[in-house]
Amino acid sequence: MGAMIAAASSRARVGVLVSGRGSNLQALLDAAEGPDFPASVVRVISNIPDVYALDRARMAGVPTTVIPHQDFPSREDFDAALDACLREAGVEFVCLAGFMRVLSAGFICGWQDRIINIHPSLLPSFKGLHTHRQALDAGVRVHGCTVHIVRPALDDGPILMQAAVPVLSADTPDTLASRVLEQEHRIYPEALRRLVQGRFVIDGAKAQSVAGDTAEGPRQALVSPPLL
Repeated sequence: MGAMIAAASSRARVGVLVSGRGSNLQALLDAAEGPDFPASVVRVISNIPDVYALDRARMAGVPTTVIPHQDFPSREDFDAALDACLREAGVEFVCLAGFMRVLSAGFICGWQDRIINIHPSLLPSFKGLHTHRQALDAGVRVHGCTVHIVRPALDDGPILMQAAVPVLSADTPDTLASRVLEQEHRIYPEALRRLVQGRFVIDGAKAQSVAGDTAEGPRQALVSPPLL
């Protein structure tokens, strides 16, 4: 039997881990301003001081914490400090938004099925860094992004949502990244919404939508290059 994530009785408390400019953090903050959004960002933690993501959080009135990873002798010690900060803030779900650290298995197991990540590829393809260059080098005609439950293996875990864009003949890594990023900002808040509402069943390596939440979208396929 799969494990269903229980719906929160009120707005779920979310912690976001960042390392950079925080555009996906901004998408989550913007969504949380909606009166019907079922989650609120209550803490933003960065492992790097003075990144723009921290400014975004402060402008939104969200408390921030900087925990420099180099101050700790091991990954596990750093993760223990992260865990203590998140639990002190009463966090229920954790979102990774450009967080450039690999989390330990112990940390991930402590937040089983409650840590999600946005990755700029259609997983399981193109794990790791430089995904847009990887896609162009591979010659794929469709690329995109994935929101997934975090597991100890890199860029692994049950897939919650994906969005795809065509790869254009003139694309560079930057132009492709820009179009993919637009889709990241769309699906990350929506995946978080559905997760905290209990609309996914985590069953091993898969996440299934609950009964009644599987309405079909448009039937036309994304074909790249387009049919004439």
